[in-house]
Amino acid sequence: MDEEGFYSRERWNNWMERLREEEFDPESDDGDGARLFFNLQDDITIACVNAVEAYEEGEFDEDEFVEELNEMREIVMAEEEMEENKKMVLEGVQTSLIGVMASCETYVVNSGEPAGDGDVSEYVREAARAEKKDDMDRALALVAEAGALILDDADFDAESFDDLEYGFVSEWVNGLDSLADAVSEPETIEEDEE
Repeated sequence: MDEEGFYSRERWNNWMERLREEEFDPESDDGDGARLFFNLQDDITIACVNAVEAYEEGEFDEDEFVEELNEMREIVMAEEEMEENKKMVLEGVQTSLIGVMASCETYVVNSGEPAGDGDVSEYVREAARAEKKDDMDRALALVAEAGALILDDADFDAESFDDLEYGFVSEWVNGLDSLADAVSEPETIEEDEE
């Protein structure tokens, strides 16, 4: 970990500048604009996973990990000024990252052990039921348990959740997909990657 932690405000600002400058069609998943949003989400997710790994290697304790995660949260959850269509997509990325960060925190607080005996699918399905009852705290806690299992190398198949109604849980599951990729193929996304 460098002096700026696992994710710097400068790195975030560089992404924001690129997003503001990039042409973007919200109706299309193709093109550099859409890819930038995906890369941004993956970049932050990888930073979160790197922080978990540093904790596991004893570089810092649980309290220091939570402090590091809170610093990342403060950076990436900031409201940004940009075109409305880009802002809407960015808010979706930020919502997805809530699930990622909650998963990492749950994993560390549980010392890498699952809190219950469910699997990823059971936790996500239960989270969707909690969302329907407007119990968002429970929904996020359940998604975080699913993510903690992913951090512990549980299998994750995003397509098996295509039937979820659009909402917070489906956005958080999008974050779990990034988390599963970061766990299986940890690499750094370069800010200038095309």
